[in-house]
Amino acid sequence: MTIKTRFAPSPTGHLHVGNIRTALHNWMFAKKEGGTFLLRLDDTDAERSKEEYVEAIRADLAWLGLTADEEQRQSARFDRYEEQLEKLKAAGRVYPAYETAQELDLKRKIQLGRGKPPIYDRAAMDLTAEQISAFEAEGRKPHWRFQLDHATPITWTDRIRGDQHFDPALLSDPVIRREDGSWLYMLPSAIDDIDMGITHVVRGEDHVANTAVQIQMFHALGAEPPEFAHEALLVGTEGKLSKRLGSLGVSSFREKHIEPQAIVALLARIGTSDPVEPVTEVEPLIATFDFARFGRAPARFDEEELAQLNQKIVHLLEYQDVKSRLPDGMDAAAWDVIRPNLHDMHDVDQWWQVVTGPVSVPDMPAEDREFLAIAHKTLEELEASDDLWKDLTGALKEATGRKGKPLFMPLRQALTGLDHGPDMNALLPLIGKEAALARLATASA
Repeated sequence: MTIKTRFAPSPTGHLHVGNIRTALHNWMFAKKEGGTFLLRLDDTDAERSKEEYVEAIRADLAWLGLTADEEQRQSARFDRYEEQLEKLKAAGRVYPAYETAQELDLKRKIQLGRGKPPIYDRAAMDLTAEQISAFEAEGRKPHWRFQLDHATPITWTDRIRGDQHFDPALLSDPVIRREDGSWLYMLPSAIDDIDMGITHVVRGEDHVANTAVQIQMFHALGAEPPEFAHEALLVGTEGKLSKRLGSLGVSSFREKHIEPQAIVALLARIGTSDPVEPVTEVEPLIATFDFARFGRAPARFDEEELAQLNQKIVHLLEYQDVKSRLPDGMDAAAWDVIRPNLHDMHDVDQWWQVVTGPVSVPDMPAEDREFLAIAHKTLEELEASDDLWKDLTGALKEATGRKGKPLFMPLRQALTGLDHGPDMNALLPLIGKEAALARLATASA
């Protein structure tokens, strides 16, 4: 069997971190098994679905490296849904219902007030022809419900949650089509999964009850359901579902200068028994992907953990990985010197200016200015080399008797404008002897 997974977002908005995690896990599983990853755009909601969101979804997945092998759109398949609905009507598995939203809401409130679960009472199945004619005369149009088989328990073995059991009598017959003719998620999704050969559905545990209903839909449509894996939902650092998680998307991560590798590395592992590790390639993550490693506890998403992971990954990036994003003139040697001091890639320009200048030198005490004048004269007499810093500090130590911080700090401040940064032995050759002399002259004046 060829494995085929799908990511099925509705293009009614931008992807958020929970969507990204679902897409990633479907993609990783397909890649590990040598299968196919499908992007299915669930754009049945014509009013809310927009092309700008379609393009944004594609761009976000591409930025993360989650390339789809195929793409489908539900809006191109309405005839197919119509055809299958007619088959279900003929088989007696769907029925029209005429309650208004207000009437249904009142029913739910009454049931809850009596301490009962708000399950649809199937009143529409008992309507007489006269009652239906009266509703039609009022201008009411039916919505359509899928009739669950109460005599057949719903069971499946979930790849993450294990054996699942549902009593269909405790579930409402789901609405599959609205009175305006538009489709809800459940039936088109099942039809698509059958037609497109989806073998595994990986999604959040908030879909478990939907899966129970859809399993009966698969059987009613004459097909075996795919395998399911329902993963624990993401929670914020406070340990509960957070509205903020719904606003965290690719644009937010890019604004914070987070590398796509960091997002992938974190979302691949949180909620599993495997440690989160800084990796610059996705292959090790794919190799260890295993539903058996997923836990049932909520997966905690920590933005600070992401920032720290991002920094570690930046420190691992090779020059070829970032060459196109570096300032003009910055070569591999310079990248190797500056890289360990970066918090994120946004810091590159700041550190490159330390090399190219100008730098702002703090006011120096008189004794340090005298020391820097000596340093200027000493540097003039030295030959440029890769050991220029060692040669300079060695000569100054012997000439002035300074050592430790009084020796090194005034030099660093004069040459970089900072009191911290890359190893000066590696940085000074990048600055160059002539530029260093000019900075020492300014600082000692």
